[in-house]
Amino acid sequence: MTDLIVKAAVKDQLEEKNVASDFYDALDDEVATVLENAARRADENDRKTVQPRDL
Repeated sequence: MTDLIVKAAVKDQLEEKNVASDFYDALDDEVATVLENAARRADENDRKTVQPRDL
């Protein structure tokens, strides 16, 4: 599986919080699910372009 998130960007966004190493894998899985659902919704609406409304 390709990493969908940038660990440094996540760490920057969470500022002074500590981030467990397994958090990144869990977040990556969540992002993958969101993308799969958005692509499925676009397909269901006969579109090849995924749009913000698919989220």
